[in-house]
Amino acid sequence: MSRYRSRPRSTFNRLTATVIATVACVCVTATPADAATGTDTEPVVSRGVAIPAFYTPPAQLPAANGTLIRQEPLPLGLSLPGLDGRPLPGTATRLMYKSTDSSGRPVAVTGAYIEPSAQWEGDGPRPLVAVASGTMGQGDQCAPSFALQHPLTVSGETLSVAYENLAIYRLLATGAAVVVTDYVGLGATDRLHTYVNRLDEGHAVLDAVRAARALPGTSLASGSRVGLYGYSEGGGASASAAELQPTYAPDVKLAGTYSGAPPANLTAVMKGIDGSALVGALGWAINGFAQTDPDLRGVIETNLNDAGREALADTSTMCVGDSILRYGFTRSTAWTTSGKPIADIIAAEPRAQAVLDDQRIGTLKPTGPVRVATGVQDDIVPHGQARQLAVDWCRKGGNVTYEAVDLPNLGDRILTNHLAPLFTDQGEAISWLTDRLEGEPAVSNCWTMPAWR
Repeated sequence: MSRYRSRPRSTFNRLTATVIATVACVCVTATPADAATGTDTEPVVSRGVAIPAFYTPPAQLPAANGTLIRQEPLPLGLSLPGLDGRPLPGTATRLMYKSTDSSGRPVAVTGAYIEPSAQWEGDGPRPLVAVASGTMGQGDQCAPSFALQHPLTVSGETLSVAYENLAIYRLLATGAAVVVTDYVGLGATDRLHTYVNRLDEGHAVLDAVRAARALPGTSLASGSRVGLYGYSEGGGASASAAELQPTYAPDVKLAGTYSGAPPANLTAVMKGIDGSALVGALGWAINGFAQTDPDLRGVIETNLNDAGREALADTSTMCVGDSILRYGFTRSTAWTTSGKPIADIIAAEPRAQAVLDDQRIGTLKPTGPVRVATGVQDDIVPHGQARQLAVDWCRKGGNVTYEAVDLPNLGDRILTNHLAPLFTDQGEAISWLTDRLEGEPAVSNCWTMPAWR
């Protein structure tokens, strides 16, 4: 039973939640990746999947962050006709909007907005939740907005599963509108995805809210409360956005932020994923930071052997599924000339280590109430560093609800200890966030973590 206050729901909303959750769990189907219209640019092909021309940014970008660049209808791959004629769970629009990257340069980011068919029965106008997706990969075919249309993308070269759609649909069933960001470089074809770059991802989340507000024809109002939701990579992105909001987006007031399994300390996370099923994520992180930072790029180029260079190039277009099949349980010692792990090589070079240290989340006080949840057995995004984020925020006076998800060990380094809390805690996370969207105050439990004092 949920420890959070239950709220009444209409028959329509309960039916919506039941149908959508069931469909999301058991009715995933592959959908052909057809190129969309919207620009005259030829589509990019990534691992046999045609990326719609919509995802190619224009040469000139608008000045203001969050400005809509283009939009088009987005057919949801999982949808049912509602009793009132409206589609369940809602009507989706594909977005491209302007943001600012970690180097201070303008960047186009893609994503999606979904107007729910369910009514909002809470206090105030319909709220908005910005969903920061968990790890999907680095190939453009892995983009979360693409996954909304194609819940299962399978070709001879790639495999992508839209596992985040379940959380998105459950949020829509509450009556909240949802905007999903693809992050910098995921979907948009002009650069590589800057995986776990806290500035790029925090900015992309906050600017997605601005873009959703600017979209014409929605039911959002000026008083619509805003919440952030994310797990794993998304947990880091939502956490970063909560920290950056006061300076980067003071116009985006946050009612609450859920940050599940956040990769707050990348040095610890790199050690966790090296040699695991998700070692491909090490390639995505290195690729992204090498693209933006010459200090780290120089260290990596000097220390990689031929196998390492091939692996980084290969992973740059992969989704989670194909990276597991190709590189799962590989150790980065096989990619370096010295036979040392990449984390050790970076640690030995102060300028390169400084790049990772600058990505640390927890150095700023988050805006509004936050809920941090982490599986105590998580060995991919290690439990200790995620708990430390909650401790750091408590020390800064944050309104923090910390939840240790205590499950048995389900297998070392095979992703199960990381993925299980995503699903077992999802209902509690959505319930907590919905309470914040209804204006209910959150009570911090920092006092339960003596280490914070």
